[in-house]
Amino acid sequence: MTNPTAPLPLQGIKVIDYSHFLAGPFLSRQLAALGADVIKVERPRAGDAGRASPTQREGVSGYFLQQNMGKRGLCLDLRQPQAVELMKRLAATADVFVENYRPGALKKLGLGYEELSELNPRLIYASVSAFGHSGPLSERPGFGLIAEAMSGAMSIVGTEGAPPPLFRMPLADMYTGSHGATAVLAAIISRMQTGRGQHVDLALYDCMVSMHDYALQGYLMSDGAEMPKRTGDNLPDSTVYGCFSAPDGDLVIAAQVDDTWLKLAHLIGGEALAADVRFHGAANRNDHNAEAIVLVRAWCAAQSSRAAALAALDAAGVPAAPIQTIAEVANDPQVAARNMVLEQDHPKLGKVKVPNLPFKFSGLDLGTPVAAPGLGEHNRDLALELGFSDAEVDAMLESGALYTSAD
Repeated sequence: MTNPTAPLPLQGIKVIDYSHFLAGPFLSRQLAALGADVIKVERPRAGDAGRASPTQREGVSGYFLQQNMGKRGLCLDLRQPQAVELMKRLAATADVFVENYRPGALKKLGLGYEELSELNPRLIYASVSAFGHSGPLSERPGFGLIAEAMSGAMSIVGTEGAPPPLFRMPLADMYTGSHGATAVLAAIISRMQTGRGQHVDLALYDCMVSMHDYALQGYLMSDGAEMPKRTGDNLPDSTVYGCFSAPDGDLVIAAQVDDTWLKLAHLIGGEALAADVRFHGAANRNDHNAEAIVLVRAWCAAQSSRAAALAALDAAGVPAAPIQTIAEVANDPQVAARNMVLEQDHPKLGKVKVPNLPFKFSGLDLGTPVAAPGLGEHNRDLALELGFSDAEVDAMLESGALYTSAD
């Protein structure tokens, strides 16, 4: 049973999130959900570029709300010495610094790893970039799409002879953010043993390369003989494993294992198909993939509906699922039961719903994080915590070293 009064695991950990768009903010969002005090640092006026991303409602970005919930907001003009001084004081008191600028960019401001670790040897400095801080491409900028393309992932999806589709989910950014949270937690444990922080260097490209579960491994293990190809909605090396169409919708079937294939064969072709030696064993099924797929497609198309096809597959013990629309996902009882959509109170929008993180603990209740901060919402509170006086804060607001949006 969860305990709503139990302290969260990262309570007492202070994180500076000086990142934008997605990978860095998603990394720190996870730390915030686990109890860290995450301070979102932004530039004046525009703030994080994610604030301009869709979907917009009354000038508020759902994208920004999702990735920055549970954080406090600080807005600085780092072209001004007072703002740099405030940032350095903040870094001196922090446990973790997250940034996703091009390697070397923050060093020019005196906010690189070497400068801040000298100020605070216990600081864990997490850098997220397209290609990392070493290698011939380290200084090149890039987005998730660049890493997805270069990693080979896009080369193995879609249909042969046509350009590959966009994933339409930010795999490189989200996967890097998840790896980043793991690496930061490991660095915190390491610091408990050594007393020192360290630089955590994360690259979108590295993370996409590491995601390959068979394509790159198959190429390497075969000394280059295996070159994965685009196969559309079918996986010829894993028969039957793919997408099919019923009269009113699409579904997936995973019957690539021998005993599951036999269940599917009995369902769609009776004893005769189950006894057909062409489909006995994975190698034989793969050799006759085209014939097997034709049979399964014909059966799916002959069902009265997708629901009927799924009911029959379920009764036969064959793993299958609908290819759901986003609307179906949003209204899925399983999603609701797992609390994968959060409802938050927002000062401008009222009730808002955003996707949740997948963390579930038997002894912890993570609760509902506060909505993402307004631009510079916590400027005064944070400056006072760092020892600046009210008069000094007023002066910084007047000069623009600190910026607070009127919205």
